[in-house]
Amino acid sequence: MAGGRPHLKRSFSIIPCFVFVESVLLGIVILLAYRLEFTDTFPVHTQGFFCYDSTYAKPYPGPEAASRVPPALIYALVTAGPTLTILLGELARAFFPTPPSAVPVIGESTIVSGACCRFSPPLRRLVRFLGVYSFGLFTTTIFANAGQVVTGNPTPHFLSVCRPNYTALGCLPPSPDRPGPDRFVTDQGACAGSPSLVAAARRAFPCKDAALCAYAVTYTAMYVTLVFRVKGSRLVKPSLCLALLCPAFLVGVVRVAEYRNHWSDVLAGFLTGAAIATFLVTCVVHNFQSRPPSGRRLSPWEDLGQAPTVDSPLEKLSVAQVRGSRRTAPAVAT
Repeated sequence: MAGGRPHLKRSFSIIPCFVFVESVLLGIVILLAYRLEFTDTFPVHTQGFFCYDSTYAKPYPGPEAASRVPPALIYALVTAGPTLTILLGELARAFFPTPPSAVPVIGESTIVSGACCRFSPPLRRLVRFLGVYSFGLFTTTIFANAGQVVTGNPTPHFLSVCRPNYTALGCLPPSPDRPGPDRFVTDQGACAGSPSLVAAARRAFPCKDAALCAYAVTYTAMYVTLVFRVKGSRLVKPSLCLALLCPAFLVGVVRVAEYRNHWSDVLAGFLTGAAIATFLVTCVVHNFQSRPPSGRRLSPWEDLGQAPTVDSPLEKLSVAQVRGSRRTAPAVAT
């Protein structure tokens, strides 16, 4: 601010860029996520299995809606939780600003586009953070669904819904002489169960619910850590972050306990969601920091040039020796 008035900046490209670039990219991501999730545009890879394999012979836990953590609940949590957190954080930042002497925050300019549109810094931050979060949420869905389609790894209850005819397939039941599986079945028509249940049972790796929860928790926890300012206590923000991590961990435990996913599927989902959230926070929204008014950022080489320097004791010692030798040189010459 200068003289109590906010710094204004005119831009005629902000609205066209939002409508024709960012909105189009977000629409493409949503469409691809829909195609991978609800259509047969990308068929699931058919992976073989061993006869009488106990790893995939767990009982069928029922449809996803009957789970203790149904998909509707997960979608509601990963959508409403981060949105409300970011909304409350930005409102608190706008109405209760931190004194400049306490935290050095770079201010943003109010952008004026045309004769009527004014975009204040709080509005721009809110749209930026929520827009990037929405983009990452659908991107996480794409990564998880793409992994499931490409790998086709069976779930722990795969054989219960597949219901293969072991006699027709030539599989011998396990016996003391043959304690383990004896044949690997690759026939695509080996399953006599419901085709929809069999197709769903081939989408185990990575766990999509775990990926979505990990993405939402990582994005929100990083926002709380980097934006919230709490005086007088150092345990408030860690407690909030741990409270956010607990539901995501429980979702993974429930998926394994209900024989819907393996531990490896859940861990892969956690890593996928956390990696996408970390990338977006660090490289796209720049740790939720405001941009300088000029819009210019320092290059990595300029940052290195402004880094603090530390004098080496060896250099100080060599300089002192040179000065001492210069002082004693005339005396030796005489």
